[in-house]
Amino acid sequence: MSVTHEILERALATLGEVLAERGVFCEVVVIGGGGLVLLNLLERATRDIDVVALVEGNRYQSAQPLPRVLREAAAEVALLLGLADDWLNGAPTDLLRAGLPEGFRERAVVRTYKALTVQIASRYDQVHFKLYAAVDQGPKSKHYADLKRLKPSAAELIAAARWCLTHADGIEQDLQAALNSLGVADVEL
Repeated sequence: MSVTHEILERALATLGEVLAERGVFCEVVVIGGGGLVLLNLLERATRDIDVVALVEGNRYQSAQPLPRVLREAAAEVALLLGLADDWLNGAPTDLLRAGLPEGFRERAVVRTYKALTVQIASRYDQVHFKLYAAVDQGPKSKHYADLKRLKPSAAELIAAARWCLTHADGIEQDLQAALNSLGVADVEL
């Protein structure tokens, strides 16, 4: 099921209430299409919210697996609102292991829904993630389309490309092709 901004907001608010009822506080870090929709940077439906990290104390931790109490609360919200079982998932947590863009935490947009705090990747950081995914999945992917809608500057794309190089080997040619198609040519990475 595809969900809109309003449904995502309702789902997170409901999740925060369920967690509060259970006396549990959770803090998550979100990237991807769901994050872009939450920030009103894209007007399109999305399927889920991608959790790249959990916040424990002042540290980012792997989101795989999501804590049992969070999974159970999310499953309850899914049933209540008719969402997919994996509407909240830790699929992109490998990006955390390789390293988020420098300054990510300071740029994140923080929202609180009762017992749930959500750090949402900033537009700048989303450009990094979307370029990485676009290179991986190609120019016909939703990630490439999202990246074009974000209208990144050449400087943002160059910074994102340099970050991408720290996350995967052998992508230089595909990365340069993506940059060229986005109007950034002949860049020394």
